[in-house]
Amino acid sequence: MTDVRPASVSVDGGVLQSLFRSEQGGHEQVVLCQDRGSGLKAVIAIHSTALGPALGGTRFHAYASEEEAVQDALNLSRGMSYKNALAGLDHGGGKAVIIGDPDVIKTEELLLAYGRFVASLGGRYVTACDVGTYVADMDVVARTNKWTTGRSPENGGAGDSSVLTAYGVFQGMRASAQHQWGDPTLRGRKVGIAGVGKVGHHLVEHLLQDGAEVVITDVRAESVERILTRHPRVTAVADTGALIRTEGLDVYAPCALGGALADDTVPALTAKVVCGAANNQLAHPGVEKDLSDRGILYAPDYVVNAGGVIQVADELHGFDFDRCKAKAAKIFDTTLAIFARAKADGIPPAAAADRLAEARMAEAREAKGAGQA
Repeated sequence: MTDVRPASVSVDGGVLQSLFRSEQGGHEQVVLCQDRGSGLKAVIAIHSTALGPALGGTRFHAYASEEEAVQDALNLSRGMSYKNALAGLDHGGGKAVIIGDPDVIKTEELLLAYGRFVASLGGRYVTACDVGTYVADMDVVARTNKWTTGRSPENGGAGDSSVLTAYGVFQGMRASAQHQWGDPTLRGRKVGIAGVGKVGHHLVEHLLQDGAEVVITDVRAESVERILTRHPRVTAVADTGALIRTEGLDVYAPCALGGALADDTVPALTAKVVCGAANNQLAHPGVEKDLSDRGILYAPDYVVNAGGVIQVADELHGFDFDRCKAKAAKIFDTTLAIFARAKADGIPPAAAADRLAEARMAEAREAKGAGQA
């Protein structure tokens, strides 16, 4: 039986400061979950419910420490608040992380235990897939709660959300091309994709259909081989370092884990546009200024990778793929509007996106306050 009381965990001062900040980034609730029988150790972070129940996926990852897991949950959940706001969804932001190697410790018992923790929040948090979790996992999690999305069609769900995530990133990339080169196409452009797993391999398909030249890398050799077998004209390089230094690269698309844009990677970039599916691509806020100083256009990750959350949110209301795809297509217009706002205000695109998202959340809070007065 799962004990739904928060488990004890040691967190350092830096994590506590990020948790209890008084400014926009402060979180509403963080739950530490432990089920000794199954080996579950998880963190559920709810950043905001201003727009509605917090919605965000479950990441299953072998973190180096509990502190790192908590910090990742805080960062990812905050990003979901902003992503959902700009995607026009009536959802706040939340995220969960399960600590451990999914290839080693993931079991049905563990997923059921995790689902009971989701249930204990009474609908304040709605979960879905993320890195390390899949549709089949969500089918199991859903057996112990009714606030699970990303399930299989056979179980009343929408299926793989990576399809529309990739489609949305492609729309953001088209908008980036329009802003940077005056034409909303990647035809004739060289695009480098770091990570060709769940989302990246779909993005490859969109780019090839649009006439782009594609270069890829991935830490998993089988993921690279799958692409090369299907598309022999795609080029593979050894690692991300080689990818970002590729001669003639126009667009760099980080599609793996976060922190891809850091002090040591930005100076090496040959691309003029960064637009990818990975969450939290900026290692720290100052990186975007470094990109801007080098004339590199950055499409905010939480704007362009919102296709997946658009899909799973629709599942709660009776999934319709065409309706979701039409909504994900609007990522093109949203991205262009952010670039225009950034130019008009003389600020980086991520700052412009933050302002737009914060304005929507503030309006929702004010409306709730007025309704309770």
